[in-house]
Amino acid sequence: MTRMHRHKRARGRQKEVRGGQATMISSVINLLNTIIGAGTLAMPSAMSHFGILLGIIVILWSGFTSAFGLYLQSRCARYLDRGSSSFFALSQMTYPNAAVIFDAAIAIKCFGVGVSYMIIIGDLMPGVVEGFDGRAADVPFLMDRNFWITVFMLVIIPLSFLRRLDSLKYTSIVALVAIGYLIVLVVYHFASDALAPRDKVRFVSWGGPVEALASLPVVIFAYTCHQNMFSILNEIANNSPGSVMGVIFSSIGSAAGVYVLVAVTGYLTFGNDVIGNIVSMYPASIASTIAKAAIVVLVTFSIPLQVHPCRASVDAVLKWRPRDVSRPPARTSSPGGRPLLPTPSQSRSDHGPSAPISDLRFAILTTIILVLGYVVALTVVSLERVLAYVGSTGSTSISFILPGLFYYKISDPNSIHHQRLTKEDDDALSLSETGSEDDNGDEGLLGRSVESIRSAASGSSAKSKNTKFPWRWRRKWRWDMEHLNPEFLRGAALALAIYGVCVMAVCLAMNLVGTVTAH
Repeated sequence: MTRMHRHKRARGRQKEVRGGQATMISSVINLLNTIIGAGTLAMPSAMSHFGILLGIIVILWSGFTSAFGLYLQSRCARYLDRGSSSFFALSQMTYPNAAVIFDAAIAIKCFGVGVSYMIIIGDLMPGVVEGFDGRAADVPFLMDRNFWITVFMLVIIPLSFLRRLDSLKYTSIVALVAIGYLIVLVVYHFASDALAPRDKVRFVSWGGPVEALASLPVVIFAYTCHQNMFSILNEIANNSPGSVMGVIFSSIGSAAGVYVLVAVTGYLTFGNDVIGNIVSMYPASIASTIAKAAIVVLVTFSIPLQVHPCRASVDAVLKWRPRDVSRPPARTSSPGGRPLLPTPSQSRSDHGPSAPISDLRFAILTTIILVLGYVVALTVVSLERVLAYVGSTGSTSISFILPGLFYYKISDPNSIHHQRLTKEDDDALSLSETGSEDDNGDEGLLGRSVESIRSAASGSSAKSKNTKFPWRWRRKWRWDMEHLNPEFLRGAALALAIYGVCVMAVCLAMNLVGTVTAH
């Protein structure tokens, strides 16, 4: 019976919104490419503040909390029509007047990433040129980081003015190859070079709470990919809970393994003398020169990918106006009726329905973002400090605060959205009792949401049993996490949001006062 009504509901939804076509592997590659980037270069420096033992714990803990934020996003997507999941759509259902907050957070995060990539270009290019030709060291402007940032802006500018970035979609594989080469380079130097003296390596001890708290945003920033999670959910063909959890676990797990490997081997190589950009510390050689050149190419083509969502978020912030919350948006309550929100064709990316940006507005916003990014990149020399500020603000908002608050609000048993989803479950079940079973068709995430609601009902009916045996749920552990108690999940979502606020306040304060001294 359960399988029957899931199929009928899935078919009803697919008539309204076309499902995605992305495979699970491609989704993992795209999400992993979003995660792994500049944060890899600063991981050994962050570990020098934590020490090896605490550093590994912090890296794994940050990965777990980021994965939980992604999981909450996937749970929130069940309340939306297939293919229409977005931060904007969730804000319309939960906090209509708070849309400007998360749009600003996304803009800050993407802008910070773009600036960090420009800094990487300026740090690496002098070594690349000198590695290919030693005579370049005698030419002053070839050793000037500002010169190379300016040169590469000539490549970045035309790519950033493209409305469609389809020509850059193949860079995900190139990015993973470059990261793979970086891992090989770090491990190779760890195995072949003389390691740092033991008195310059902290195995169990740490640099103190001040240094540790200031470095925490660097680790958090390294896992931030939540701005693309809804796109993954909209485009993946098999969006069942098990498939979505596979994407999350594979991406976060792979990134955590890479970060631990690079952090430990890189830190043991240089000890407490390691700096924020570890690649720039290796002596000039063919291997290190190729690695630096590969990273430069990678970040150069990644900057336009950050400008695109940054521009859309800035445009949304400028167009935002307070909304009268006393008039709720019109939605249907029928299980197979009209979609709750506009279809993807009526939506603007991840920011909901809006008129396309005019050519003049598009050019002005793009120019402002590029000019500001260029000026900041020329002014700020420390990559680690940029990552710390971005992680303190945009990353904590996108990774923890917004997913936690959205799910806590939308999953409230008294919420009209939660009650409507429950009613659709009952209506679909009554339809399945009189209909014939059809085993063809995909089993989508919205169909699976019916099973989630049913498990919630069964969990509440067995509340007394769970009270007597609090660890009983372990016997029914499921890969797709559908066994989690709804009340526990709501509490954990609120805790994640509070955790994000605390991390933002503490880490931002530590960086603003500038109490961390260089080591």
